[in-house]
Amino acid sequence: MLRGTSTTLRILAHSIRHAGTPFSTSAVTASAQPNAALDLEPTLKALLQDIDISLTSHKHVMAKRPPRELEPVAIEYPEEAKDAENFVEDHSERSEHRKSPAARFGSQKIGAVVMPTELQKSITALIDASDKVQLHSDATRLFFHESEGWDHSYDVKYRSRKQGARHSDRDGTAFASVVLPAHYSAICAVLHHVKHRLGSQWNVQHVIDWGSGAGSGLWASTNTFQKPTSASEEPRLSTSNIFTYLGIDKRDGLVAIGKRLLRDTDLGTLSATWQRSFREDDKIKRSEGLDTLALSAFMLSTLQTPLARKKFVKELWESGAHTIVLIDHKTKAGFQNIAEAREYLLEMGRKELNDPETSDWPVRGAHVVAPCPHDGACPLYSGKSVSLVCGFSQRLQRPSFVRLTKHAREGHEDIEYSYIAIQRGSRPSIVGEGISTQVSSVGRVGAVGREEAEQIRLKEERVTKELVLDADHVVMRHEAEATDHIPLEILPAENSEEVEAALRNEAFHWPRLVFPPLKKSGHIIIDACTAEGKIMRITIPKSQGKQPFYDARKSSWGDIFPHPPKNRPQEKFQSTREGGSRGDDIGKRAKGRDRTKGEKRYSKVEEALKERKMASRRDRAVQKEHSALLAER
Repeated sequence: MLRGTSTTLRILAHSIRHAGTPFSTSAVTASAQPNAALDLEPTLKALLQDIDISLTSHKHVMAKRPPRELEPVAIEYPEEAKDAENFVEDHSERSEHRKSPAARFGSQKIGAVVMPTELQKSITALIDASDKVQLHSDATRLFFHESEGWDHSYDVKYRSRKQGARHSDRDGTAFASVVLPAHYSAICAVLHHVKHRLGSQWNVQHVIDWGSGAGSGLWASTNTFQKPTSASEEPRLSTSNIFTYLGIDKRDGLVAIGKRLLRDTDLGTLSATWQRSFREDDKIKRSEGLDTLALSAFMLSTLQTPLARKKFVKELWESGAHTIVLIDHKTKAGFQNIAEAREYLLEMGRKELNDPETSDWPVRGAHVVAPCPHDGACPLYSGKSVSLVCGFSQRLQRPSFVRLTKHAREGHEDIEYSYIAIQRGSRPSIVGEGISTQVSSVGRVGAVGREEAEQIRLKEERVTKELVLDADHVVMRHEAEATDHIPLEILPAENSEEVEAALRNEAFHWPRLVFPPLKKSGHIIIDACTAEGKIMRITIPKSQGKQPFYDARKSSWGDIFPHPPKNRPQEKFQSTREGGSRGDDIGKRAKGRDRTKGEKRYSKVEEALKERKMASRRDRAVQKEHSALLAER
């Protein structure tokens, strides 16, 4: 019955679709057709016209085949997506304009790092010449852990040198396709921040890179320090401001890959060399090291003993470079390595200041450029154990070869790192040369502050009517002049260069956000490392002003914050009691953070079961009493 009905409906629908004229019940139309028109019910006619039940016109929708492994995926960008991107850019620009100049200076970041085209082409050519299946297998073997996922540390050991030599080329290719982009983004983030903090006076022309590997420090430094060219041009090695690059690494396989990446690249005036150790004749005089950068990225973690790490840091200090940058992984071990290196470098700087034999040296001592606003002991490092880590994160826009090698679908990845940037000489004072002493009132107002100033002006210009007891008229007068009551700190600055110079010197003493801020509806809570060498909890309420509150609300992890708090900040410290504590601890705490990972708590479940059991007993007792009363009646 159902089968016959279905066949009939299909025939009727086909007749409706292919007939020259629609169905009609009139006699005139019926006479002109070879077959008599069918007199259908309105509901059936609507069903046949609305629903496609014909087999002849049925289209089979095939599911799209998912892309295979190591197959490039075409990404389409319609006009709507471009319009959305333009809208986001315009909105972000307006948001930045609403910040005060000081807050913009303290929160300036490079955004997501995009690898230069030259480097992408070199790595792609290297991958094309290798076995892609074997490449994924090597990358998984070296850098993937089932419990932690993809790791960016390279510490592989083989049974013999021959075995290591056989795997050196394959390991170097896997390193270049997985780890080098991550290391490049972290180094770029650090160098751009230090360059932003020091300004144009920091002109690096020579780089010495310890643990250079496949050249991540080379590409990052050359693309950071470029000659003044058009802003539309992409950074290239040939337009770099760096003249000499010296890479120091004993891992011959990685060094060979680094040289292959430069084989078909125009170096311009750049001279890049590698050697296995830092020799005595490579040292630079103090007076000639102002344009030299000593760089070491993710090398401290490969040194097994504290003595080896101390010797390594001493070698960087004795190189003569004016600026020293150390980067390591954002792990407890990595942060401990950075904290120990920071303490040792500052200690050697203090020894120079106290040594009478160095009194005639052009530059003595050392200070921290970033991230610390002080040169004292690290408040997060006690010297024995590390429970909290001072680290930061940088996003990398994954090239296609990284996604294909990892078999990853996400177009980005976040690299976490800890670092320290130290420069020779004393820490700059708040007041610079030629700068007004009232720098605390400079650069603290953006669009939000100007809107608030305008509201204050309109409010104070409001005309108040006063009745004057006079025989003939009523006198109306202004209450006050607006310009006499505008606070000094909200007046816009006139000289932008002077403001930038003042902010650059003042920023050496601004607190650094070492944890994400707690953003409430009426106040913002910031846990920051301050110039006193302590972790302080700073609260910025709405009552402090619209501009400080807006800047605090738009602040993020890793920024330096320029506004002093309205109320006295609260010092935070790491608890020495076993198991930690709440209230006096550092940083944002979520529910259950004190609980040990993997530990299960059944106390609440037990209390709930006891309460339910007691309730059931009470209910049974009440029901029993009720039944007894009914029986008595």
